[in-house]
Amino acid sequence: VQLQASGGGLVQAGGSLRLSCAASGHTFSSCAMAWFRQAPGKEREFVAAMRYRGGGTYYSDSVKGRFTISTENAKDTVGLQMDSLKPEDTAVYYCEAYMNAYCASATVYYKQAYDLWGQGTQLTVSS
Repeated sequence: VQLQASGGGLVQAGGSLRLSCAASGHTFSSCAMAWFRQAPGKEREFVAAMRYRGGGTYYSDSVKGRFTISTENAKDTVGLQMDSLKPEDTAVYYCEAYMNAYCASATVYYKQAYDLWGQGTQLTVSS
């Protein structure tokens, strides 16, 4: 099973973009999917997550109110709608899967909880 993020690109500040993540190979089961991002010289950081078992969506403070995570067509495809983009959103974005029967809401923020991730997609926001 592989995860593939797509949809990145170059956009002006204030613009919008939508990322998509699809699983290839066998259908898999996860308790949550998330987006993380990594800017040059920085640690990978949590952006948003969606819990399939227990429900709920979760966002970092830096993107809350601007980004929306959602499923697309099937549970193993997840999108990230990004609005009001800022230059500080520039990063490589990764989708990640939390492969567990159940994931507590408090754990979805931590990259160590996620078992699968793929190649990211680059977002560049110009000022």
